Amino acid sequence: MRTLRYALLMLALCGSGRAALPPLIDRDAFFGDVQIANAQISPDGRYLSFVKPYQGVRNIWVKKTTEPFSAAKPVSAETHRPMPGYFWSRDGRYLLYVQDHDGDENFNVYAIDPAEAPASGREVPPTRNITDAKGARAEIYELPRNEPDIMFVGLNDRDKAWHDLYRVRISTGKRTLIRKNTERIAGWAFDHQGRLRLALRTTDGGATEILRVDQDAFARIYSCDITEECWPVGFDSDNRLVYLHTNKGVNLAALVLLDPASGAVNPVESDPLQRDDLSGVLFSEVTDRPIATLYQDDRVRIYWKDAKFAADYRWLKARCGDAEVAFGAHTRDENLFVVVAYGDVEPGKTYLFDRTRRTLQLQFQEREEIPRAALAPMQSIRYKSVDGTEIQAYLTLPKGVPLKKLPLIVWPHGGPWARDTWGFRREPQFFANRGYAVLQPNFRASTGFGKAFLNAGNGQWGRRMQEDVTAGVHYLIAQGAVDRKRVGIAGISYGGYATLAGVAFTPDVYAAAVSFVGPSNLITLLEAVPPYWESFRRIMYLRMADPGTPEGRKLLSEESPVNSASRIRTPLMVVQGANDPRVNKRESDQIVIAARDHGVPVEYLVAPDEGHGFARPVNNLAMVSEMEKFLAAHLGGRYQQSMPPEVAARVREITVDPKSVVLAGNPPGQL
Repeated sequence: MRTLRYALLMLALCGSGRAALPPLIDRDAFFGDVQIANAQISPDGRYLSFVKPYQGVRNIWVKKTTEPFSAAKPVSAETHRPMPGYFWSRDGRYLLYVQDHDGDENFNVYAIDPAEAPASGREVPPTRNITDAKGARAEIYELPRNEPDIMFVGLNDRDKAWHDLYRVRISTGKRTLIRKNTERIAGWAFDHQGRLRLALRTTDGGATEILRVDQDAFARIYSCDITEECWPVGFDSDNRLVYLHTNKGVNLAALVLLDPASGAVNPVESDPLQRDDLSGVLFSEVTDRPIATLYQDDRVRIYWKDAKFAADYRWLKARCGDAEVAFGAHTRDENLFVVVAYGDVEPGKTYLFDRTRRTLQLQFQEREEIPRAALAPMQSIRYKSVDGTEIQAYLTLPKGVPLKKLPLIVWPHGGPWARDTWGFRREPQFFANRGYAVLQPNFRASTGFGKAFLNAGNGQWGRRMQEDVTAGVHYLIAQGAVDRKRVGIAGISYGGYATLAGVAFTPDVYAAAVSFVGPSNLITLLEAVPPYWESFRRIMYLRMADPGTPEGRKLLSEESPVNSASRIRTPLMVVQGANDPRVNKRESDQIVIAARDHGVPVEYLVAPDEGHGFARPVNNLAMVSEMEKFLAAHLGGRYQQSMPPEVAARVREITVDPKSVVLAGNPPGQL
């Protein structure tokens, strides 16, 4: 087991001779818009696309693979909000992306023909909304290989809770209803020929059923109970059997083969080290066979199934050093791949890899303006929680200063049914550059560590899950690495809840706290979840508690930080997107009012054009500049005082006077 003492020793040896922190890195390098990122290659290999700013907003650019980047041209013209992602159609004729409205998560799908001439007075081809569903959310299920102009999409325009299945023609936007979803279907699976074969249904009790889709009915062929997980990951090369990810009857999620005709199941693989859940399977679209299985340990472990890809990987690793190597978009024949080499101190180098010629051409370096030598290594550590449960965590220590009695920021991950992983993380690196140690604990309820560890978090918000976070703080203090008087906590979503729970339930631990879209009242949180989370509702009640029962309501009330606001003594900053559909603004309003009314120093930022997290760089920079100043005032870290005028103006625009905050329908100060 790698201990903190080992981590401290290694970092001390690596850092000997340094007497001061590295130079202050401009916050814009971390949180401003990326200058270039997300390369994709067209299926025929003729074009390389990527995102970079166009007219001040992140958009798609395209160039021929043989051209220099200076020859690239923009093909999209989003004017307000960066697009969250994009991809090529199967035939390479269209670029497709999704976009919502100011963070409301009601996504539509848009198509661009890069070869189409721009309209008069425009520099880019026209963009078409091919789902065009007002107030609804589109979910992309499949782009069949044998019909490149077709996309299978789910839309909840008829019933907000459930997505009907449509066949959409990309070239025209014409859509045809395939299945009206009246049976609680949460997802669909198609085979290699684009045929609808399977459906996932959530029962009223929260169990998951995998159904064979027959002509006029469904047939249940596999199921797992509410405490388990199961889903299809792809069909086999014969297009007959389907690979499943499942932890039914076992602790660690494994790969199995299911026969949809008979329901027979055969095991394929579980973690050879019997330590972690299966985290992913890579498939070849040429052979339709698994290329590799992945397990997210302290660092990712890959088990190759294809000898040629294994040899390619070894060749790439020999040239990329300690970085992880990820295969990305590829040509139809799987000869040309976009490959990204990344690590804790490397945001990402993007290459074009020719497997036949064995050539590796650097395309660009993401966030090149960040000096890599100034970044801090990310170490995996383990410590014991209050009840003896072992907790894995990541620790990032600031470079260039004595490794003792450091100020600490605890950065719990969101979800909470997720986990932190090794790699470049902008918030921890930003904090480390400001002089803070950063702890990222994978507390109980984190995924990837087995079913027992996940379910050990059931009903434990603010309890065992929070104890796991607090235990990490005490461990670092006991090791002499952290100053107990300069400990802060900050996080996003569930990390924001853990922040509020930390200052409400352990008021003597933290000297500063920043909650970003964090729920403060678990009852109102569950009562306001989006309708399209209906398939997840019973699972949320298992993981948290059922607000429809007296005992569940009592538990949720006790675990809600807003109800313990009288105990808070820690200066608090609260950040919220006004359009957040998951953790709505009322959650932040409640804790701001309660903290204010109990005399707690509280600052409040609300962006009117954001949702669950900030997408617009100007909002991110405004938020981070205020957070940086707030933490420096209470924990003593460094602070960059300069900022562009537009960021300073945005700070003023999104700053809310806590005295002005009221809940709709309530007199000031009453919840």
